[in-house]
Amino acid sequence: MQEILVIDDDIYIGDMLEEALNKEGYGVLRAYSGTEALLVVERKKPDLILLDLMLPGLSGEELLPKIKDIPVIVVSAKADVADKVGLLMAGACDYVTKPFNIAELTARIAVQLRMAQSKGDAAALTFGDLTLHCDTLTAAINGEEVRLTRTECAILKLLMQNPNTPVGRTTILDKISIDTPDCTERSLKQHISNMRKKLEAVNGHDYIEAVYGIGFKMR
Repeated sequence: MQEILVIDDDIYIGDMLEEALNKEGYGVLRAYSGTEALLVVERKKPDLILLDLMLPGLSGEELLPKIKDIPVIVVSAKADVADKVGLLMAGACDYVTKPFNIAELTARIAVQLRMAQSKGDAAALTFGDLTLHCDTLTAAINGEEVRLTRTECAILKLLMQNPNTPVGRTTILDKISIDTPDCTERSLKQHISNMRKKLEAVNGHDYIEAVYGIGFKMR
């Protein structure tokens, strides 16, 4: 399940967005200030952020440059063209003016998530001497290629995107379910075991470790 972080101190608007996004099948995280939003992003990286500008603590304008590698749609009552241009140049991927049409907003969200997914699939991820190429379903260790299944690639991609944080089994299944519906709670452990053996066969290094009671992380 893709997760969206709603950063807005207006409880009514936040509740309305959460209800609408839940109906569209998204998980929703909430933050009511810029400072709280930073803590949420550090703890659990969302797939997309809806950002209000007028926030207690850090304002939306101050928060935006601190958000890296997550698409941000600004949702604000500020309608001045200069404000929109400035925020888009500062890193926002889209700008929606309040009051907004929820159908239009969810359409814009879907577009940005598709774009982020396409970009992520094409990009190479690196962890130490391990490089993952999602477009070709291969990993490379010091130039030696390792073929992966689509499920193994999706799991490794998620772990490499969160290299310092254990990723729970349920989170793994939720995140990869769209691309790899064949992976189940019962088969997940086997998929990871097969992938670890493939990688370890190259240089003897085990790149993935099990974290008791939580899930898995990069070693």
